[in-house]
Amino acid sequence: MRVTEIAKRLGYSKPSVNRALNNLKSEGLIKYEVYGDIILTKAGKMIAESIMKRHDIIKLFLSYVLEIDETIAETEAAAMKNSISEESISKLEQYINKILDLGDLECCYDEKSEKCRNCVRITAKKRLVE
Repeated sequence: MRVTEIAKRLGYSKPSVNRALNNLKSEGLIKYEVYGDIILTKAGKMIAESIMKRHDIIKLFLSYVLEIDETIAETEAAAMKNSISEESISKLEQYINKILDLGDLECCYDEKSEKCRNCVRITAKKRLVE
């Protein structure tokens, strides 16, 4: 992905995106050269996966435990994922796993896989209805 694509998709100016990318580069989270592709480093991927997991946990809780509309849950999960503590997200994950009994899926669950995350959402939804 390139600066222009990011700016268009997120609705920010190119200079704003460039500043953010330079900050991420200085923190060792991306590899980026002007007019080149933007690539996550190993550390950048780990942080991105952690953020995605936090988002998924919050959205699962809001959607399937509290039964909040999925559109609202998506918006609120996006807002909450960066402000909730590690301890709280860990406890929330434990609660969801206990309530939804996701520990018995008997598969090679990979939290990095979109397919697996969709499977967990579907399984959670089915189990809450039952």
